[in-house]
Amino acid sequence: MNLNSLFSLEGKIALITGGSRGIGKMFVEGFVAAGCERVYMTARKAQVVEETAAEFGDRVIGLPGDISRMEGIEELAAEIGRRESRLDILVNNAGVAWGAEFEEFPEIGWNKVMDLNVKTLFFLTQKLHPLLKAAASPERPAKVINIASVDGFRPNPWETYSYQASKAAVIHLTRRMAARLIKDNIVVSGIGPGAFPSEMNKAAAKNPEASARGIPSRRVGVAEDMAGGAIYLASRAGDYVVGTTIPIDGGIVNGWIGEAPDPSGDH
Repeated sequence: MNLNSLFSLEGKIALITGGSRGIGKMFVEGFVAAGCERVYMTARKAQVVEETAAEFGDRVIGLPGDISRMEGIEELAAEIGRRESRLDILVNNAGVAWGAEFEEFPEIGWNKVMDLNVKTLFFLTQKLHPLLKAAASPERPAKVINIASVDGFRPNPWETYSYQASKAAVIHLTRRMAARLIKDNIVVSGIGPGAFPSEMNKAAAKNPEASARGIPSRRVGVAEDMAGGAIYLASRAGDYVVGTTIPIDGGIVNGWIGEAPDPSGDH
């Protein structure tokens, strides 16, 4: 057994949605370090996508687009198909949140969140299914990694109703997709991030010390924590992890006995 090859992504082609900043950018950084041949990443803001891609050099290719719409999903899948004959790794990371009091929570705050967080994840995987199958074999399965949240495992005090429901849906959808796609030698698994600095989790970004008080590990997550989990699942090391969503959260989901401060901050 060779440790380097066990966790290597050498020669792999990957696509990361929402990859221009925050947790998505952590995945990009980790996959490049692990040896990916090419990493495609997409997000809505073209300038941010281009700037992030430029940070990593030729192996990272930015494809700006709006995958909250079916047209955007189809355009992205078609563009990957024009550029590649296979796709080894898909990370469904793009997501959005919405917070409002129960009495005032708007329909748009439900539809926007559920569409991007759940519907886009499913249909992008569906449209890329031929490329994933082309990369897959029993010895080297293709990988789909769905990004959920600790908020999908347990509720938090924040009134982010559609966000929390969407992430619980992602965890169960990961199980169902895994049961089907393993037949095509495609392994589907998931990650449930805790408090990591990002645009979505402004509390962890702006005041990590305060956020850390609600985490058993007493710190917010850093890039190595998130990249390490994704490399594990994407590499040979994670080939036998099918349908499971792993919390990478410093112990938020499993570490507290009794009530604890909420670490997830302002969604």
